[in-house]
Amino acid sequence: MSLAAELERALHYPQGDALPPPGGALALAAGIKWVRIQLPFALDHINLWLLRDRLDGREGWTVVDCCIDRPESRADWEQVFASEMDGLPVLRVLVTHMHPDHVGLAHWLCERWSSPEHECRLWISGTDYLAARYASEVVNSFGGERQAAHFRRHGLTNPDELEQLRQRKSYYRNLVPALPPSYARLIDGGQIIIGGHAWRCIAGYGHAPEHMALYCEPLNVLISGDMVLPRISTNVSVYEMEPEADALRLFLDSIDRFKPLPADTLVLPSHGKPFNGLHTRIQQLHEHHRDRLAEVMAAARERPVSAYDVLPVLFKRPLDLHQTTFALGEAVAHLHRLWFSGRLRRTRDAQGVWRFGAVH
Repeated sequence: MSLAAELERALHYPQGDALPPPGGALALAAGIKWVRIQLPFALDHINLWLLRDRLDGREGWTVVDCCIDRPESRADWEQVFASEMDGLPVLRVLVTHMHPDHVGLAHWLCERWSSPEHECRLWISGTDYLAARYASEVVNSFGGERQAAHFRRHGLTNPDELEQLRQRKSYYRNLVPALPPSYARLIDGGQIIIGGHAWRCIAGYGHAPEHMALYCEPLNVLISGDMVLPRISTNVSVYEMEPEADALRLFLDSIDRFKPLPADTLVLPSHGKPFNGLHTRIQQLHEHHRDRLAEVMAAARERPVSAYDVLPVLFKRPLDLHQTTFALGEAVAHLHRLWFSGRLRRTRDAQGVWRFGAVH
């Protein structure tokens, strides 16, 4: 049995292998439905959630997360509207964080369901709203020359790949062409009443600027977003906007904030299937990163390494350029964790590449 299979066996999937049908939903509990929309990436789907709600005296639904903006995603949503919402409107759109697969269609959903009598509002953390607004309006955000220069400093020197990164000037805005012009702020520790139940916001860092998970104590349900996923480890990266970030420490500290929740909490993740076993999964994630840090440390003891040098250490499979950008960001995050903890020192070589060597 592979390690991944062994780890997965430690979790419990209440729905077994059942998945929502395309353009449909799967009921999980009273007033909670699971929607699953395909993505054109290696990570080929995102989970979205419909929560039965009543807002300002109107009956309807709160939507949690959106998918990227493309015709196929809009068509899937239209099918969901027609078949799964009992003829009721979307009252508001909650977004866990600013990554394109989560916020890309927020502008469309809010416009689609706003009327003179009711504005369908986006709810999101303030930091992630501003980051998404910036990225969707500014050329070269999450791509372009600055990203190419950042990754070159961390060892990516292939001219063709660097040129491809320079040409990705509108990567984010192609997936998130607009943001609603106003929003309601989600704040750590704040509560939102949805369908008569209080949902508490739990902030997380390291994956996105200010990710918000939502926990409902009466239902014992956690909408974990990308902070806790059942089969894969969340991407934790250092990018050009914050080049000296200690993202991995932020992430590991953040997932520990879920430890006080009950062990039998039903976790609704953004990718993979709903599961029980939250405490087990948190421990698995800590052990995963502990092992990866040990492997990176072993490589750095042999000779000073760049982030590009440790890609084969962290990722055993071939990577295309799109995957390499995520992988490089994650490699930097692991090197930075060891650097900030005093186990590695950082120097810049004659080519301007950051190299990390063991502190003896």
